[in-house]
Amino acid sequence: MDVTDATFQAEVLDRSAQVPVIVDLWAPWCGPCTQLGPILEKVVGETGGRVILAKVNVDENPGIAQAFQAQSIPAVHAIVDGRPADSFTGAQGEAFVRDFVTRLLSPEESSELERLLAVGDEASLRAALEAEPDHPEAVVALAALLVERDDPGDRDEALVLIAGIPETPETRHLAALVRTEPIDDIEGRLAELLGSVKSDDEVRQAYVDLLDILGPDDPRTAEWRRRLTSALF
Repeated sequence: MDVTDATFQAEVLDRSAQVPVIVDLWAPWCGPCTQLGPILEKVVGETGGRVILAKVNVDENPGIAQAFQAQSIPAVHAIVDGRPADSFTGAQGEAFVRDFVTRLLSPEESSELERLLAVGDEASLRAALEAEPDHPEAVVALAALLVERDDPGDRDEALVLIAGIPETPETRHLAALVRTEPIDDIEGRLAELLGSVKSDDEVRQAYVDLLDILGPDDPRTAEWRRRLTSALF
């Protein structure tokens, strides 16, 4: 919601007695603000109303900016029971923002999510995602379970799940496993594909998938990635 100097008392301070409120101090001309804003909206939205986001245009609401003694923007403040509870400044990534928001949830909610993740079976992981959609750890764990199954529907669901979170080597590895048939001789297959990677997009994707299956820690990956670069450029 957009909050002004006139509505701040009711929409932020009073409401924070029932639910944590995150105040986003921003301005239209601020580049980092436009980067951070959508991340805040996504992560707070995933809480299903357990945390509220209040956006404040500091150009139009100097009273709020002065109250927070804002020296730079974006500046983000968490208000609980009418008092500041946490804050940060500058554009931050989704993982940082998610951790910031999670800390505002009640200890009971946080501990239950941790318990579900620790159990780690399909039912528990799905319950964790109901509580916090697109939770990266729960998504990766559930996708890994689905990828292990020889069921096209489960493997397709795994792709949909990991598409909803930021890309990591682990998500690329899982996606590559879904798209690639089991291969005994990966290096032999890489050698076969290498000659066509420059002219054929599908071959190039198959080659990259094999590199992701090997993973960044496999000593063969760097060599075959170097050969890919040479073939392309």
